[in-house]
Amino acid sequence: MTSTVPTAVHDEQETRGRNSPDALPPVTMFGPDFPYAYDDYLAHPAGLGQIPATEHGAEVAVVGGGLSGIVTAYELMKMGLWPVVYEADRIGGRLRTVGFEGCDDSLTAEMGAMRFPPSSTALQHYIDLVGLTTEPFPNPLAPATPSTVVDLKGETHYARTIDDLPPVYREVADAWSACLEEGADFSDMNRAIRERNVPRIREIWSRLVEKLDNQTFYGFLCDSPAFASFRHREIFGQVGFGTGGWDTDFPNSILEILRVVYTEADDHHRGIVGGSQQLPLRLWEREPEKIVHWPQGTSLSSLHGGAPRPAVTRLHRAAGDRVVVTDASGDIRSYRAVVFTAQSWMLLSKIDCDDSLFPIDHWTAIERTHYMESSKLFVPVDRPFWRDKDEATGRDRMSMTLTDRMTRGTYLLDNGPDRPAVICLSYTWCDDSLKWLPLSANERMEVMLKSLSEIYPHVDIRKHIIGSPVTVSWENEPYFMGAFKANLPGHYRYQRRLFTHFMQDRLPADKRGVFLAGDDISWTAGWAEGAVQTALNAVWGVMHRFGGSTDPKNPGPGDVYDEIAPVELPED
Repeated sequence: MTSTVPTAVHDEQETRGRNSPDALPPVTMFGPDFPYAYDDYLAHPAGLGQIPATEHGAEVAVVGGGLSGIVTAYELMKMGLWPVVYEADRIGGRLRTVGFEGCDDSLTAEMGAMRFPPSSTALQHYIDLVGLTTEPFPNPLAPATPSTVVDLKGETHYARTIDDLPPVYREVADAWSACLEEGADFSDMNRAIRERNVPRIREIWSRLVEKLDNQTFYGFLCDSPAFASFRHREIFGQVGFGTGGWDTDFPNSILEILRVVYTEADDHHRGIVGGSQQLPLRLWEREPEKIVHWPQGTSLSSLHGGAPRPAVTRLHRAAGDRVVVTDASGDIRSYRAVVFTAQSWMLLSKIDCDDSLFPIDHWTAIERTHYMESSKLFVPVDRPFWRDKDEATGRDRMSMTLTDRMTRGTYLLDNGPDRPAVICLSYTWCDDSLKWLPLSANERMEVMLKSLSEIYPHVDIRKHIIGSPVTVSWENEPYFMGAFKANLPGHYRYQRRLFTHFMQDRLPADKRGVFLAGDDISWTAGWAEGAVQTALNAVWGVMHRFGGSTDPKNPGPGDVYDEIAPVELPED
């Protein structure tokens, strides 16, 4: 709900002025676990690397057509390899944009990722590459949000800024800033990330990982004198910071939360105009100008005859250092390299896998991966009626809403005055998401409308609805079984094994050739930036496996790995 930037850093930035010569640099998702400049790697004119001409045209399997898989395939194609993409459902993964039956095509709903921070600079590279534009996302109390309503314990407060709320909300915001400063050196780390000061990042983070790996988010709050009040902790959980309440994250590792706040991943969000799924779809169709081996006009789509291969049903190893992929059509192909970008639990349930695919400690890490549930429901409406003014109060008729009721978060998405618009009636996580699971889309909508009628008794939302609702519960999606990874306390070692898997020279010779990627492999799960970063790691790993290399002027993540490798905690 409030900025994640503590007062000291925020004030320093404002005092210097964002355009002044001595302004602090903009923050990026530069660490803290692996402080590598993926944005610089992508922007360098030397490109990501090259492979020997003798390997041109060699096939590489890419399992999963989400953002990570499509970025992997796109970059491998540019190097002259032949990526063979397998996709069980649709291109896009959790970048899923859907329409409303019978409504104008301009009305869309983001069932997965819908808001992206400016700190996602590697992601932004691809957004710019395919010519997409972004616009401010209407988060609670954001500048782009006309108004916000906070409804807790039956009390409703209307606000345009945090100062319009009762003083206790400012107390909670200040407590969070103090908690981060006292327990996690926030200002120091945020500044080090802005300045890309790798030694300082590693110094701070090494100490915190050792200290906090076993700590929950809630335990971290409780240990802070600033959050001695249960009432403050309760309000913080229900209303939170940035995008809203975070009590569903309270059982998770505090390290997961620190990664988000250090890099401002929960701040200044923007949405992709026209829908986020356009990004992987445009990359699928894009014909890169700089391409090796393949003729001009080649795209991923043209290499596949327009559609990816179907779902993978089996993965096993074969003689000659090959990995064999069987798909749902019964087709069997063998490859020297396979990049697996689907959610890791698919390896445990949907795909028949040899134990020999990974070392046993990597299998343990895959099995221990903790996924969070998430549900959304959207309805199309005739116009942005929420901008109408209440004659008695002069306030907006309806606002972006945070509540402790079943809906939790309600977002208002308009396309301009008097044009059809969309309401996300509810966006929930974890236990709040599971409460919706047995209900159909219409049943969910009825409960949501009832809850919102308690907050807005004089607003008839139903009369503005012009189409059927669309909904998703990611835990019920057969090729996902959850929305995104969120490590529990003690899971740092597991995550390290998965993230570093692309450095395969460190693996036994018979365990190489399968590369893991996707945002659940990244340190910043739940963010598209993590999908892109791990895709680039996998691209480097495949390039290395085929005897390729990067330009010395543009070292890849594997080239500098030993200098910035993630902290390694003792196993005994």
